[in-house]
Amino acid sequence: MNGYNIRLGTTKDEQFLWEMLYQAIYIPEGQPRPTRDILNEPHIEKSLIDWGRNGDTAIIAEDHDHQPIGAVWVRLFDESNKTYGFVDSQTPLLGMALMPEYRGKGIGTVLLGEILRTTKEFGYKGISLSVDPTNPALQLYKRFGFKKIGVDGTSWDMLVTF
Repeated sequence: MNGYNIRLGTTKDEQFLWEMLYQAIYIPEGQPRPTRDILNEPHIEKSLIDWGRNGDTAIIAEDHDHQPIGAVWVRLFDESNKTYGFVDSQTPLLGMALMPEYRGKGIGTVLLGEILRTTKEFGYKGISLSVDPTNPALQLYKRFGFKKIGVDGTSWDMLVTF
């Protein structure tokens, strides 16, 4: 599969998911990346804190040496802990990132397809996400049927239904 494998994530992948959450923070070209302290901000850390609760699902891409290179994950939220992209307590919220050197190679397309298939199999009716409208990933989400349902700050909330 083009020099990488896809597998279901486990709680052992939590450290890598934190790295992916950092990589998922979109920074426009020419702008400096924030420090990793940004992961401690309440609206960001709730994306992964206490990973492994009911509904948490991740799919990991690994290179041929079994080193993780990308991930996509979904997590349920409710009114008490909602974050960017929240729709309702029955709609998982998506996070996704690849290590920079693996972007633009089709791996994200495979990961997104797998999480959509898996989430649908689990009986969910859709997935939501939050994306900066200048992020190139927006085109990928649109290809998979995500539609803009609102604006939160400078980001778009998007939803795909099954």
